[in-house]
Amino acid sequence: MGKEIVAMILAGGRGTRLKELTAKVAKPAVHFGGKYRIIDFPLSNCANSGIDVVGVLTQYESVVLGTYVGAGTKWGLDGGQSLAAILPARERDEVGATWYEGTADAIYQNIGFLDQYDPEYVLILSGDHIYKMDYAQMLEAHKARGADATIAVLNVSLKEASRFGIMNTNEDGSIYEFEEKPEKPKSTLASMGIYIFTYKQLRRYLIADAKKKDSKHDFGMNIIPDMLADNKKLYAYEFDGYWKDVGTVESLWQANMDLIHDKELDLYNIKKDWKIYTEDTLGIPQIIGEKANVKNSLITQGCLVNGEVSGSVLFNNVNVGEGAKVIDSVLMPGVLVEEGAEIYKAIIDEGVVVKAKSIINKEAKEVALVSDHTR
Repeated sequence: MGKEIVAMILAGGRGTRLKELTAKVAKPAVHFGGKYRIIDFPLSNCANSGIDVVGVLTQYESVVLGTYVGAGTKWGLDGGQSLAAILPARERDEVGATWYEGTADAIYQNIGFLDQYDPEYVLILSGDHIYKMDYAQMLEAHKARGADATIAVLNVSLKEASRFGIMNTNEDGSIYEFEEKPEKPKSTLASMGIYIFTYKQLRRYLIADAKKKDSKHDFGMNIIPDMLADNKKLYAYEFDGYWKDVGTVESLWQANMDLIHDKELDLYNIKKDWKIYTEDTLGIPQIIGEKANVKNSLITQGCLVNGEVSGSVLFNNVNVGEGAKVIDSVLMPGVLVEEGAEIYKAIIDEGVVVKAKSIINKEAKEVALVSDHTR
């Protein structure tokens, strides 16, 4: 079919560090920012970048995620020449039923899907990061350099660098070394887990890697080092916008707070050129009662507020009773905070009832998570 570029979103991780929030849903399906799910960000980035064929690779607790993505209608990916395809781990003739064994293996198992479109380039994304990015600009840089692979990087502090895969580069941006979570990093260019590969090269390396029994079948640990060892043209693409891996309860809470306090991530689409598309819950307008005191907060459709809400994010259909306090917290859809209850620096999971006059995390040393689910 001859597509220039096809995107593949890795969306199958367990997300265990998000604890009960991922007990029933995959990490990319977790709620974020008052009305979104995390997967909205890479899918909207694809749509806004003009990439109209996207594979979403699912595995763990994939039902909610698969239903949510559907045919890609929310992101305009359901036209005659566009597609959002759910690609679960599945049974294959030669090996039977298998899970995806690593990031590279997940793409290898879907070579058949990619071959249908015969793309010149493949964009590999993670399904669980919060950011806005124009992948078309990254593709132009890839083509201009004649690269075999281009890796998006973020300049982090030296203190943080040991937590990431670090790209060591020459002055022209070419990568000469990749270090996975080095104790003594030589640079601060951290991999964002966003890759553009020239497909003919990627296909060759995926097939070779699949035959290696001692491989982890991972891009960072295997594919990229193998390409460097063969002197392939790998380049870093520096990104200077907002980006956050919301892999822990603390980081998810912080990313929600970022929306309120510094607005570096423009969800309000002030520039009118990069909307994050999502599901419209078709809720009624929010109601702020006479006794309510609301400041510096995001309040979504269907909320009924009769208490105090400060520095918080309330998803759709949250009810805050009279005399209740919600401070520096994130309340997922359908949460009921009964009269006189107090919540401080917490994430309250979907549908939880916070009983009248109960107090949650008033000392607020760490982020509290309250959920009815168990892992």
